[in-house]
Parts: sequence; structure tokens; C-alpha cells
Amino acid sequence: MATTIHRVSVADAARIRALRLEMLADSPLAFLETLAQAAARPHDEYRQRIAQVATGDAQAQFVAERDGRLVGNVGGQASTGDPRTTIVFAVYVTPSCRGTGVLDQLMDRLASWSQAAGRDRLVLEVVEGNARAIRAYERLGFAPTGERNPHPGIPGLFELVMAKQL
Repeated sequence: MATTIHRVSVADAARIRALRLEMLADSPLAFLETLAQAAARPHDEYRQRIAQVATGDAQAQFVAERDGRLVGNVGGQASTGDPRTTIVFAVYVTPSCRGTGVLDQLMDRLASWSQAAGRDRLVLEVVEGNARAIRAYERLGFAPTGERNPHPGIPGLFELVMAKQL
């Protein structure tokens, strides 16, 4: 099955909303908002958020599409503390496409965007104990930095900081 990766556009809004709800239902600890919060957000708000990441060098969101369906997502934004770093967020691949190279393609596209913007380092956070995700990121060249941060929404839970030099 052919997978295409593209930067989001406002025309993708309804499909991205559906993917976002899937992400939150499948992996609730991995994201900062709840399924209920996302479901309650008006469609126009999704459209506005997508418009913000559809162009430019400060923020971007990319999606993977297979057979007309969105099956993966990754976002990035310029770090405010380090001009050479892109913060990776909202990484997701639908369960039926995990292990098929979709994650690699999404991260490659994000890395290319980051490098074109003059940033040669990617940083992300992953929930401690999410061994599957940690292994996937390590396979892609990310390594633990030794930092860990409290999960922003769940007391007692921590996230590991991982980085990759491009």
C-alpha cells in the first residue's frame, strides 16, 4: 500500500479532526488534551489551528495518507529556548499501520522541514513506560537526554526527553 505524506491544509480539517479523536482514544496518556476536550472543540477551531501549521517555518503538521484515509500525524515547532531545535509533538500512527514505515516517513518529512528552517535537532517527550514508542524513537535515531519531566496532566507520571541530531 502506498503512503503519501503531506503538510496539512485547511481542506484537511474534517479528516484531521477525526484522526485527532482516534489518537486521543487510542493513546490518551500521550497527548495533552482529553478525548472529551477535543470532541467538544468546534470544527472552526480545528480549521484555525490547522491554518497556523499549514505554512511557514515556526510550526508545521504533517499527515500520512493511505487509501484516502489519514493514518498518521506528526507536528513540530521551533523551540523558543534553542534556535537550532524543533520540538516534536502529536506523533501518532494508527494501529493497523504501525511497523509499516509510516512513522519513518512522517519523521523524515518533519526532519526535512526542520533542516530547511535552519534547525538541525529534534526533541520530543515520551511517557515513561511506553516501551513500544521508546523503541520506535530509538530506532529512528533518538536517544534519551537524561532529562525527564513531570507529565503535564497526570501527577506522578513522567516523560523522558529524547533528542536526535540531524
